[in-house]
Formats: sequence, structure tokens, C-alpha cells
Amino acid sequence: MTDSLRPHGGRKTPSPSAARAEPGRQRDAFFDNAKYLAIVLVGVGHAWGQILDGNRAVETLYRVVYTFHMPAFIIISGYFSRSFDMSPRRVKRLITGVAVPYLVFEVAYALHRRVSEDPSNDISLLDPTYLLWFLCALFVWRLTVPIWQTVRWPLPISLAIAALASVTPTIGNDLNMQRVLQFLPCFVLGLVLRPEHFQRVRRRSVRILSVPVAAAAVAVAWWSVPRMETGWFYRNAAVQDTGAPWWTGPVLTLALFGCSLVLSACFFAWVPGRRMWFTALGAGTIYGYLLHGFLVKEGTFAGWFSHPVLDRPLGQIGLTVLAAAVITLLCTAPVRRVLRYVVEPRMEWAFRRDPGERARGRERRKTDGAREARVPDGAGEKASGEKVSV
Repeated sequence: MTDSLRPHGGRKTPSPSAARAEPGRQRDAFFDNAKYLAIVLVGVGHAWGQILDGNRAVETLYRVVYTFHMPAFIIISGYFSRSFDMSPRRVKRLITGVAVPYLVFEVAYALHRRVSEDPSNDISLLDPTYLLWFLCALFVWRLTVPIWQTVRWPLPISLAIAALASVTPTIGNDLNMQRVLQFLPCFVLGLVLRPEHFQRVRRRSVRILSVPVAAAAVAVAWWSVPRMETGWFYRNAAVQDTGAPWWTGPVLTLALFGCSLVLSACFFAWVPGRRMWFTALGAGTIYGYLLHGFLVKEGTFAGWFSHPVLDRPLGQIGLTVLAAAVITLLCTAPVRRVLRYVVEPRMEWAFRRDPGERARGRERRKTDGAREARVPDGAGEKASGEKVSV
């Protein structure tokens, strides 16, 4: 969520479309816009989740959003994980950008619950609190990137694993592995996508077609409210835990993946490709994601969501706007500056120096020594004093 796109050096200047799509070159307005809009939907969805009881209209929108908002975010995460190669530099980034924030915020959420609701609440690093499952999943998924880049059919294999997980209740809750495995195909899909795939879904024809598709999704969601458990959209349990027949697990796994793929394509089709007022906020989505959960949990503990005004349409609209505004605020630069040391710590002191970097340093020193040996008497002083290249 915080991956940046920086330019490469080289003689050839990439085309604008290639520069926008290739990870590692420069920040891409399209992906920053997509990450910001997706995190806004995450916050809005979490707010809606507190007022579902007896509200069919809100639950309909909730189901539509939950069909694609995390899959879209995970697809982007997979796309920007394609270069993960277990090198020391990338492993360090995985530890500081994923593992450390998970540990810090897991403790913080546990302490928050102790203060606000349950003084006896335990701290469990193996049982992710609320939204922290995503950091666990991202850590596991990135470690498996070399596997998916080696096997011949990565997406079918990941779908088979997800389907198998849906009928395996013995997996348990450690690290929320049900979600890790059932959302795995979305991450693998991101790994196999290429820039041209995102270009295709952003065509005008796809944008127009997405309107009736979204309308149909709303209609199906409305129909499903009294007929289907909302818990299916969370993908955090095996089918046996719901009391449904075992064969519904693989069927719904494939059906939900297909629906997620279609609605994610509709979402990407409408994401602006140019710089917008919120584009810069796309670099701070991890902050909005990790922090807004405290407000949702505090609201649940304190009974904010039980206020009668939220039973009326105007109150529900107000809650939606408030959730979007709070997420936006939490992604801003001032918040990032204050909390960067826990969300994106550098921690150079905690790592050994890269052996490759030491070898490159030795090579540079040898090269510099050889150059100095070839410099005529007196030239060295001139080169040193005037910084003239020898």
C-alpha cells in the first residue's frame, strides 16, 4: 500500500503509458487514485457494518462493496509485489513495512480494548485483531511470490488452494489463515497482471459497460440479503462452520472470485488516470487503514452506532460522509509525518549490512585506487581540491 514508483536511469525514455504502469519507475496517478478510493470504501464499509441490523438498503450496498473493495486492494498489492525476490533489501522492507507495523498495532489494539471495554483482554500476536489480518496475509503472500513466479499455472493453483481451505475447518484461526488462503487468488492475480491489462479495463467501452454491471450487482445483492449469510463475504471461515453442505464451499469460492474480478474491473474502469486532489493521499493509505479501526472499535464499545439518528436515511448518509472524511484525513501528510516511525520505520540499526553492498564498496575502492595510481604527480591534489573527475 505504500509502494512507490521511482524512475530508472537509462538512455531510453519510457512512454507515458509505460511510465504510468511499470512498478519501480515513478509514482503513478492511476494506482494512487485507486488505492485512495479503495481505502475510502474500506472505511465506509466498516462504518456500514455497524448499522446493518434491519437495514436492507445499507446491507445491499455493504455486500456490493465487500465483494470487491478488498479484492481490488489485494490485486494492487500483488501487482506491486512482482519484484519481490527475497533479496536482503526487499526482506528488510517486508519486515519494516509489514511485520513491525503488525506487531505495534496488534499490541495497540489490544491495549485499546483493555481500556475501552475488557480490562482482561489478552495480547495475542497469532490472532490478528480486526483489520490487522491484512498485514498477516500480505506478509505470507509476499514470502510466496517466488513460488507463484515459478509454477506454470499460478492462478488455477491458488484457486484450488482457496477452494480447499473453504472446506477445511481444522485450519484454525492462527494468523487468520482462512482469509490468507481464501483471498490468495486475488493476490496471485495481481502478480500475473501486466500494465496492458489495466489499460484495457480503462477503455471507454469498459467504463460504459460497467454501469449496467454495477446496477445488476446491486439488484443481486438486494435479492441475496434474506437468502445468503453476510459472513460469506468475509472469507474467514470454512463452510462447515456455517452449517451449509460441504460442496457449497468450492462453488461459492469460485463464484465470489468471479464476482470480485468483474466488480474490481468495473472499479478500475472508473478510477481517474490523471492527477486529482486526492492523488497524493494514495501514498498514505496504510495510515488510514491502520488508524481508522480505532475509531470504529471505540464507536462500537461506546455505543455511538446505536444512536437513533442512524436508523434514518439522512443519518446513514451522514455516517457515510463522515467515514470518508475521516479516512481522507488519516491519509494526509501531517499524520504520516507523526506516525512514520511506527508505520514505516527505517530500523537500519536492526539489520546486517548487505554483503553485496560491501562487495560493491570494495570494488569501488579498488577502482578508485587504480585510478589514483594512474594519475600524474600533482593531479591528485587538483582532483581532490577541485573535485575534477580523473
